[in-house]
Amino acid sequence: MELPIILSVITLVSLLILSVPIGVAIGSCVAVAVISGGLPPEFLIQKLFTSIDSFPLLAVPFFILAGEIMQKGSMAQALLNISRCLVGHITGGMAHVSILTCMFYGSLSGSSPATVAAVGGIMIPAMEKDGYDKPFATAVNTAGGCLGVMIPPSVPLIIYGTTANVSVGDLFIAGIIPGIFIGILLMLLSWFLAKKNKYGHITPKAPFGETLKALNAAKYALFVPIIVLGGIYGGITTPTEAGAIAVIYAFIVECFVLRTLSVRKIIDIFKGASITNASIFLVVATATAFGQILLIYNVPDVLVSALSGLVGNQVLLLFVVVIFLIIMGTFMDALANILILTPLLQPLLITAGVDMTHFGIIMIVACAIGFLTPPVGVNLFVGCGISKISIESLSYAVLPFVGIMIVGLFILTYVPMISLILL
Repeated sequence: MELPIILSVITLVSLLILSVPIGVAIGSCVAVAVISGGLPPEFLIQKLFTSIDSFPLLAVPFFILAGEIMQKGSMAQALLNISRCLVGHITGGMAHVSILTCMFYGSLSGSSPATVAAVGGIMIPAMEKDGYDKPFATAVNTAGGCLGVMIPPSVPLIIYGTTANVSVGDLFIAGIIPGIFIGILLMLLSWFLAKKNKYGHITPKAPFGETLKALNAAKYALFVPIIVLGGIYGGITTPTEAGAIAVIYAFIVECFVLRTLSVRKIIDIFKGASITNASIFLVVATATAFGQILLIYNVPDVLVSALSGLVGNQVLLLFVVVIFLIIMGTFMDALANILILTPLLQPLLITAGVDMTHFGIIMIVACAIGFLTPPVGVNLFVGCGISKISIESLSYAVLPFVGIMIVGLFILTYVPMISLILL
């Protein structure tokens, strides 16, 4: 391996250990590679610009803005109410409400930390009041938040689609059943743990009339995925256009129909969306530049050569790749993993006959697990901020959920029909 790559990797690892923001860390390692490799200084600036000059990437700020509008408005609470009516009477009912609401909210926000903040902010105190152990309540919501990046629209799926040159619309459709599947696994585990530890109180099943009333109140929120997925799958809109429509729809409903948005809230919405988008696109720009550095020094060819013996054995290759993705997810942000690792692994996977849409779901679920594993696990920090418990106690409480998600990941890996059946 050549010196610029060695120096850039050392720089990246060192900065990540020091908890430097991922975009800054990757940008610094690119700068080190440019200087030590004698590349023109214009290289970094050019790549930072061209990497975000992409029409499909425009969908990202739209979906983030739509999620912010619905989070600051009343749609998140409406989804919580319908979830409580549907599953609140089951053993571990409040945990099921949290996970089901995360599934609904994931179809609105496309962001894992945003889902934890929106749903966990309401549900963690409610679960604690209902007799649930605080670390367990926090673990349920942080794990449920991972569904925000699996169930479309999903920001990481958009990033993967643009990186791997795979249809974002196909990825959205492919993510529906896997997202529901992982959600069901989380609910089954929650039922087992709640029954074993006698968490919570069993509440009567909601009357049919109350369920209909909650469904009617949530109709505007439930219409969002219909607009997005219906438009994309029906060939009416691109994902970017669907994102723009979702923003307009959410703003009109929250502002003029439900009248939940004040001027102060609207300012907060644009402020929050701007900060989130800035951090995402900094990672996108710098990670794309780093990927180009790896291409210049033929790192993909080296990786393909090292793993070429596994190409003929797809089962073993996928096992190695999945383990590699889980390990990398503990150290690196999901978007950085997608942007850097996808170009490296894609030639190998295509040669082995792996469908890249199917692999997109594998990568997104693997990255979602990374949201629950320190030191980078963003969902853990959001959950700790809400419940005021230590990262150590939450990391221990979330272990069973990490385990069941890994099991689900391997099932999705070796049963591609789960992801591809709707295509």
